[in-house]
Amino acid sequence: MHKTDLKNLTLEGLIQFLAGQGKERYRATQLFKWLYQHDAASFDEMTNLSKALREELAATACISRLEPAAVEVGLDGTRKYLFRLEDGNAVESVLIPDEERNTLCISTQAGCAMQCAFCLTGTFRLTRNLTTAEIVNQILAVKRDVEVRNIVLMGMGEPLHNLDKVIAALQIMINDNGLKLSSRRVTVSTCGLVPELERLGREVTVNLAVSLNATTDELRDRIMPVNRRYPIATLLAALKKFPLPGRRKITIEYVLLGGVNDTPEDAKRLVRLLSDIPCKINLIPFNPHEGADFRPPTRAALDAFHKYLLDRHFTVITRDSRGSDISAACGQLKGALERAGETSPKEELR
Repeated sequence: MHKTDLKNLTLEGLIQFLAGQGKERYRATQLFKWLYQHDAASFDEMTNLSKALREELAATACISRLEPAAVEVGLDGTRKYLFRLEDGNAVESVLIPDEERNTLCISTQAGCAMQCAFCLTGTFRLTRNLTTAEIVNQILAVKRDVEVRNIVLMGMGEPLHNLDKVIAALQIMINDNGLKLSSRRVTVSTCGLVPELERLGREVTVNLAVSLNATTDELRDRIMPVNRRYPIATLLAALKKFPLPGRRKITIEYVLLGGVNDTPEDAKRLVRLLSDIPCKINLIPFNPHEGADFRPPTRAALDAFHKYLLDRHFTVITRDSRGSDISAACGQLKGALERAGETSPKEELR
């Protein structure tokens, strides 16, 4: 008999599942808290449920769980987790420490179909979407190890390419009976799938980060094939309409590729493109990996680009490379284990 993995269900889905078994609505809230606030591994742990109900649940449902197959810890405290899934695929999560808050970067797909030219994951193509349970289980697994305050869906895969499962996972994250994360502390990062972007804005309130990485369609077509479907003007029009609660801003991610998109002319065009969008800009120096045709920007180019944006009153953050001593950038732990014959060659972290 097929058993329902309860971690694939939102609270509303769990209410419906239990209603089908003639159970009261409040039982779903109890179960939800056991799954996400107590990290219950079995129904036996759920002591405020009757033994009869626990036995019924055990017959029709299951509670999935992820445990890391490998963990590496960097000198700066960055932690890289490799999770092996039931079908043999593997995904990675990266915990980035900060004095005030730890940020966990999680995956939403095994591989990625977007094929961005500078991204290691894109070279492995999409194997499959992750389930809602596989997305939230990354968070639960890391929380057993270290406190997690912020979540970024920016690991392997394009979150909006797996939107049904991602929206369900987001609803679990921000539900007060679920993972109880503030919507201000959950960010979805996308390369710019415009129809899905509009649906995300309608259905759930979270922070948005967008990988732009170029200031002309000619270049963005070349390094980000998604631009051929949704060119820069179309993407920016969608960002202007994206619902932002309070004084929140969209994060624009811009990977600086040495000699490609890091010139003074690029900085000027970027200012023009973003002038009427409430945003902050993350500058990300390219992190080299095997097979990449790009190089990082020079320090002078990086500093000049940063200063130009700053002088035009943008909020600008230049993101440091973290965990380079443990292959924590771009999923290279997965690649290292793969080369050692420990995993299958299917995916890398974005």
